[in-house]
Amino acid sequence: MRIAQFSDLHFCQEHLTEVDHCMTAAVEAAIDEGVDLAVISGDATDHRLDLNAPAVHRLAQHVHTLSNHCPVLMLQGTFLHEPPGTLNPFRFMGGRFPVFVADAIQQVALLENNQWVSALDGEGRWVFEQFPAQTKAIISCLPAVNKANLVAALGQDDLGAMGDTVHELLCGFGLVNQRARAEKITTIAVSHGTVNGSLTEHGVPMMGLDHEFTVGSLFAAKASAFMLGHIHKSQGWEHELPGYGTQRAAYAGSIGRLHYGEEGEKGWLFWDVDHRNAAHRLMPTPARKLIHLDFPGVPDMETVKEAIKDAPGAFVRVRYSVDKEYRHSVDRDAITQAFNDAGACAVKIEGRVMPILRARAEGISKMGTLEDKLRQWAKTTSTDAAPLAERLNDLAHLDVKEIVKRIIDPEEPSRKPAVATPVASVLDPHDDSEKSEAPVSAKPSHHDVFNIEDLFS
Repeated sequence: MRIAQFSDLHFCQEHLTEVDHCMTAAVEAAIDEGVDLAVISGDATDHRLDLNAPAVHRLAQHVHTLSNHCPVLMLQGTFLHEPPGTLNPFRFMGGRFPVFVADAIQQVALLENNQWVSALDGEGRWVFEQFPAQTKAIISCLPAVNKANLVAALGQDDLGAMGDTVHELLCGFGLVNQRARAEKITTIAVSHGTVNGSLTEHGVPMMGLDHEFTVGSLFAAKASAFMLGHIHKSQGWEHELPGYGTQRAAYAGSIGRLHYGEEGEKGWLFWDVDHRNAAHRLMPTPARKLIHLDFPGVPDMETVKEAIKDAPGAFVRVRYSVDKEYRHSVDRDAITQAFNDAGACAVKIEGRVMPILRARAEGISKMGTLEDKLRQWAKTTSTDAAPLAERLNDLAHLDVKEIVKRIIDPEEPSRKPAVATPVASVLDPHDDSEKSEAPVSAKPSHHDVFNIEDLFS
């Protein structure tokens, strides 16, 4: 059987232009390939939608187009994206062939006449004890797992319990699939969840005890092909089943590029499956090009110039984080203009200004002298106190003209002896002691004005 797997379409108004463009190309390509079955493995929508929404209309058109060519199976995805009941209307949108909505754990048989038969239709069991006549494929369906319901059913809040329960369930599918293989019936499994160790579209490994699957549990289902949804990066695994052939499990990934920084190609999977083996290949879609630049400081224009080479037809986002005093050094207009001139479709500049944080120097008020206070402050801020203490001494014992001379020409020897002036008299505004004993220079003229920052440079 030739099968087209589409996944994580995320139809909504926000992404409609992107996903509709990509899905149109994917449906046309699948029909050209002459597929025998189309599978949408969850998250066809992005969130709760009104039935009259344009995104619902376009999704329904694509499903109807596919159903005029071959049978279609739609799997319930994440409840956040597809609230229960979202897919119910699609049961009635079939064309020449029926659309089956899998919103419960069950096995489904696809007959030679391309009709669907669910194991739940008989005695209410979720697996087949006997296969319907003229069955050409058995599809084991495991919709997105509601973790809250699972915890309530198990009566324990154990992160590993979900994985163990899912593994037992897949082993139950495996017993039936192994029998189907012996009868030369094509076996397929479809689910929506996270495989431990898989990579997200941003290259982040999904590691933890709260994921639904391990690679071992996938192959415990004994299906030739295990079609997965939820992770937006296409990736796969394979396993040799002694005496039976090669099993393969794979994520199709998202149909389009929905977020900045996503890695890899976007597309759908073309599967070739029989009762022994499975093979798949990624069929790329014309997903939009997204360029994401993230700078920990002022944007580097050399990096921007390099990225401009890929800018034609791209959507660009530039992020940066700068301290408050450098916020005016970022030329946002120049960056935007550079990408626009290169042919970018849109440019988004997101700047974050870091506020200046001032740390209190604990115990500074208890210091007896100004120099001690300075050293305490330097200790708190991890600053070298020696050059600051030297400048403080100059402020305390030299007049303004002498300090200016030292700044202008530090090599010129002093012509006048330093006038000793108590530190407290010059710098401490709270000192009420007699100041007449120490000479205080008159108010400086404009010739005496100097930049105080030069003293600490």
